[in-house]
Amino acid sequence: MKKLALTIFFDAFVLMLLGLVIVMSASSTYSVFRFDSVFHLFSSHLFKVIVGISFMALFSFIPYDIYKSFSKPAVIILTLVLILTLFIAPSIKGAGRWLNLGFVSVQPADIARLVLLVHLAFLLDKKHDILENFRHGFLPIIIWVAVISSLIILQPNFSTGILVVLISLTIMFVGGAKPKHIFVSLISFFTAGVFAAMIYPHSRARILAFINSIQNGSDINLQVKQAIYSLGSGGLFGVGVGNSMQSNLFLPEAYGDFIFAILGEELGFIGAVLVLFSYLILFIAGILIAKKAKDRFGQLLAFGITISIITYAFINVAVTTGIVPTTGLPLPFISYGGTSLVFLCIGVGILINIAFSSNLKLKSVEDSSLRNQGNEVII
Repeated sequence: MKKLALTIFFDAFVLMLLGLVIVMSASSTYSVFRFDSVFHLFSSHLFKVIVGISFMALFSFIPYDIYKSFSKPAVIILTLVLILTLFIAPSIKGAGRWLNLGFVSVQPADIARLVLLVHLAFLLDKKHDILENFRHGFLPIIIWVAVISSLIILQPNFSTGILVVLISLTIMFVGGAKPKHIFVSLISFFTAGVFAAMIYPHSRARILAFINSIQNGSDINLQVKQAIYSLGSGGLFGVGVGNSMQSNLFLPEAYGDFIFAILGEELGFIGAVLVLFSYLILFIAGILIAKKAKDRFGQLLAFGITISIITYAFINVAVTTGIVPTTGLPLPFISYGGTSLVFLCIGVGILINIAFSSNLKLKSVEDSSLRNQGNEVII
């Protein structure tokens, strides 16, 4: 388990180092144009990476069992914060997702996602014996998913809200919920989500553009078109770090949600595949940690954190390549970001602590077994 913990840490660390390089390359032109400084966005991202790594180290030493006591108060507080966000958050690009605390801006949806994972793991562990009972087991859990995802969608932040639902239902299925209950919930959430998405003009336009691209073979939008140009320009080995053409204001959000396109252009097909392979390693290590965790709460929490990271990575790459409609989800550990990056690091820190705690438990069991064997020999 110690090796798995180190694998998770170094994998995330390497991805963040790569992210620093690509963010510098992808943001330099925009930084000069907007802030008259080539290092403006890079410096901001570097600070967030340092904060993220610090939190990763801190949470790797905090016993994860302690989260059981705080999960309900934390999810209630985050629910209130999400409600507050709807009323006071400034509208940016048609959505109010950020709270300005003066010294820093935070996106409560990213915090709520991790807090909900912890609370779901706690509830699934607590209600394991009655989970198949819809009224007393399943319903009290799915209500929290509905509340948190609905408040996120109302910002509006459809991509995060929908993924919160999908990840939550996956954890509940693994946790022992009835497939029938999962299926009915999925259909209900999907229907409500589509209805809500069609109300807002920007989300409706994205969905219709994606459907139209399938029917007529047209471009989804400018971002995806430029992203595909960027990926295609990279060839097998890439054009080299710092030599991207699309980052020169051709590709919007080149340093953020569409950074995988710049990565593919500069590092080529081989570089892009190696990055995807890094996510696969992180996924396998996380699943093994979940499988070997010492208790059910640790198993579900480790699984939830792992599946959340890999799902976000998959959707980001799928958006960049035009496989799914355009969303505003960052590429984990690589995209320019703040709240998302920091809480991803906190999640990895928790995952590392689960691995270390399980390793100590295993050693304790082995030592006890050896002592018993010694006593038998003496007798």
